[in-house]
Amino acid sequence: MFERLRVMLMKEFLQLRRDRWAIFRLIVPMVAQVLVFGYAATFTVNHVSTAILDLDHSQASRTLVSHFVATGRFDVVDQPVTQRQITQDLDNGRATVAIVIHAGFARYLNNGRTAPLQVSVDGTNSNTALIALGYIAQIVAQFQAEQQAAVWPASTSAVHARPLLQERPWFNRGLDDRWFFIPGIIGTLTLIEVVSLTAFAVVREREVGTLEQIMVSPIRRSEFILGKAVPFFAIGLGEVALITLLGVTWFHVPFVGNPLLMLLGASLFLSAAVGLGLLLSTLARTQQQAFALNFFLINPFFILSGFAFPIASMPRVLQWFTVINPLRYFLVVTRAEFLKGVSIEALWTQLLALALLAAAMLTLSTLRFSKSLD
Repeated sequence: MFERLRVMLMKEFLQLRRDRWAIFRLIVPMVAQVLVFGYAATFTVNHVSTAILDLDHSQASRTLVSHFVATGRFDVVDQPVTQRQITQDLDNGRATVAIVIHAGFARYLNNGRTAPLQVSVDGTNSNTALIALGYIAQIVAQFQAEQQAAVWPASTSAVHARPLLQERPWFNRGLDDRWFFIPGIIGTLTLIEVVSLTAFAVVREREVGTLEQIMVSPIRRSEFILGKAVPFFAIGLGEVALITLLGVTWFHVPFVGNPLLMLLGASLFLSAAVGLGLLLSTLARTQQQAFALNFFLINPFFILSGFAFPIASMPRVLQWFTVINPLRYFLVVTRAEFLKGVSIEALWTQLLALALLAAAMLTLSTLRFSKSLD
């Protein structure tokens, strides 16, 4: 058995070695995608085009405008003089945010009353609108605290200016988006690569006619499947290590967890990914069919994984579908090991789910593969 398996593995690695572009296709696109995700994927909103209509023309209103400019999150693209002009800025897309400082703004502040401030936001992009409104609320709250400290007596200003809410982020003190996205990229890109390689490799054997030649040889079907799975499992581990190295060294994402626990989670996840790829290979007869099935399956897996969209916010039916998604559980493992450094006691449910999915997919793909050859 071991001799036949060794020959099968040698065949796979020799075939990979003879493909001069194989290493290029496995490494360069992966590195490029990590860099693109690392720099482009972010929840932070900067340089929001803003129109400000100042009807008060006071020192307080000018100070508030300077607060918006100083943050770097808002670019004042227009300072109209009428309400009609500010509406036009929103209608034609010149401005995403429109702020109107009404007359009497400074007088209300000096009297300790709530000052009128109108904020209109282009809700076409609801995510940007909500984030921009959050930034505006923070800036206005800081401005109000400064004005109160300047107006009220020194004996009471410290009490009134003290914020009611004190933020204390854990595990990501700077709230850096890359610390969230880079660990998630490990599972996402590896799943795409491993499933595609496994499915296309077996289908290619069937298309060129070598699959039948292999099956009439003394090698058993289980040995053939294992010989196909091990190389792609090894490739997947290499890619996990490569993306982890890039995340830690290039993007400076901290890894505070246990490497062995990360390796265990990656091994279970890759076993499930290889089983999924083998299952797709039994359903497809051509590489075009394999590509279509891969595209049809990977996109829902990505969306329903929690990579960018919280699973708790999804409809109940879609949450049920996430139960059979191995990427969902591996994302929890990677982010927990990168940023939290938790022990196996906190991740045993995720690891158990990955183990069950890996066993189920490998068993199902093996049974389906044997049936498709009969």
